[in-house]
Amino acid sequence: MKIEALIAVRYLFSRKQRSVVNVISWISLVGLMVSTMALIVVLSVYNGIGEITKSLFNTFDPELVIEPAEGRTFHTSDIDFQSLKDAGVERCSRIVTETAWVTYGQNQSIVKLRGVDSNYAALTGLDTLLDLGEYRLDGNSLIVGGQIFHELGMRLPSTMPAAVHIPKRGTTSMGLTMDQAFNIGYAYPVADFFIQQDLDRQFVVTDIAFVQRLMNYTPDEVTALALKLKPGADVKKVKQTLTSHLSPLTSHLIVKDRYDQQPLYYKIYSTERLGIYLILSLIVLISTLSLVASLSLLIINKRDDIFMLRSMGMERRNLRRAFLAEGLLICALATVAGLVLGFIVCFLQQQFGIIRMGDGNFVVSAFPVAMRAVDFLFTFLLVMAISSLSVALTVRRAQI
Repeated sequence: MKIEALIAVRYLFSRKQRSVVNVISWISLVGLMVSTMALIVVLSVYNGIGEITKSLFNTFDPELVIEPAEGRTFHTSDIDFQSLKDAGVERCSRIVTETAWVTYGQNQSIVKLRGVDSNYAALTGLDTLLDLGEYRLDGNSLIVGGQIFHELGMRLPSTMPAAVHIPKRGTTSMGLTMDQAFNIGYAYPVADFFIQQDLDRQFVVTDIAFVQRLMNYTPDEVTALALKLKPGADVKKVKQTLTSHLSPLTSHLIVKDRYDQQPLYYKIYSTERLGIYLILSLIVLISTLSLVASLSLLIINKRDDIFMLRSMGMERRNLRRAFLAEGLLICALATVAGLVLGFIVCFLQQQFGIIRMGDGNFVVSAFPVAMRAVDFLFTFLLVMAISSLSVALTVRRAQI
């Protein structure tokens, strides 16, 4: 071990002298350690919340979906389903989505009416997320988002049908009666679901034939084709393959993955994650101020040692390296200890759910945690970079 490192270890761990400088050094170490631990814990909790939110969206959004690039509908007769299976698609579901006006008694709501076929439950698992009622698709059944269900004052079992109004194509409401302006259908609510707030307050699911009849569509006319991939299939590769298979139709058909279906959510998620890094980096920077202070006081406190070492022939640059090593040693110890403590806290939360979500209708009872190796690596590099830069500038400006 070089003499500079020996001096750094001696100043940090010596038991012969307990001065204010030593106390401040350990306080700075603890402060940096807590900041590192906080960075890991906050990122892991945010990852957990993000994964739960993604899973809720994924319950309603299929892995891939084929939609028209222009216009509202396309015909499934134009699709070569065998080429879809060859590309890695296990199952398909036809979807027709349209904005509708739903009335139930004296209550009313504007909803997104999604007509689906019998394969939809296997693609999304919606049938496993019902709050009340049973999953049933027929010509007069509605599976209603939870917020819409309560907004309309629905009850189960329901003896009163809901009226579903969809504007007739090619008409305006000016001077027309309800029957002239709208196609009207009647269906009974049979279940409600709670998935995610944005979904619960927008969607009503029903049989595809019911919506096609209200829209005057042909049986093979849809607004989207939902796809479930075979186990182990790579979404990106399948998406590229489907795009090439659909090349004769790409002028009016596009393939979307879950990121394309919810672009706003994923952009917000990435932006918020970056904001967390920036805010916690500022906290780490503030924590290094105590390290700068303790290192500056240490240099002042060791004036006699510096004079003695200079008299023995040690060069100024070697003395600077010794104090630099002292600061880096504190940084490394604090960072590693913070990472270990952060891992322990997150592990205990994962296993035992120590911190609860509180009373209320939550998807999970305790704060979710998802640890990622990349977060530990990035946190280590970030904290070491900020603290090392602070130490280097402090030593460089010190009068040694």
